[in-house]
Amino acid sequence: MKLEKFDPLNGSIAHVLDFLGEGWSMLIIREAFFGIRRFEEFQTHLGIARNILTTRLKRLCDNGILERVPIKEGAKRHEYLLTTKGKELMPLLITLTQWGDKWVYGQSKEPIIFLDRDSGEPISPILVHAKDGRKLRPRDIMPTAGPGANKKAIERLQEIAELARRMEEK
Repeated sequence: MKLEKFDPLNGSIAHVLDFLGEGWSMLIIREAFFGIRRFEEFQTHLGIARNILTTRLKRLCDNGILERVPIKEGAKRHEYLLTTKGKELMPLLITLTQWGDKWVYGQSKEPIIFLDRDSGEPISPILVHAKDGRKLRPRDIMPTAGPGANKKAIERLQEIAELARRMEEK
């Protein structure tokens, strides 16, 4: 299915979910953040079938999330390293973890807690803030067409803005 049909807004979420939306990819990325680099290590730690791991690693490399590099010069074996693009997924990984801890496991039942290495304290919850530092709630945020929006997306975003205006009037 073409993404434009799946998501008429042609938004980033649909494109990201196209290569990250199934569970194995995010788990591979999590393991890469934990320092796992080699095929066998991913397979051991995740219990993933070789063919699925091969497919997911290739897709993550093709999308610039991981880079496949020889273990040493001239070696036939490779390792997988997070690229800058991949490293910038850290807030997403933390947010998914924190959301799951709250809504799946519940308070004081978190399976993984991320700590600040310097202080040893748990990191703060990931929140959305305005440029001036204010914490934003969903109702404080308004989507608008960006420079890459197509005609269909612009029309849909105008509908959303109109709906928001009507809701404020009530």
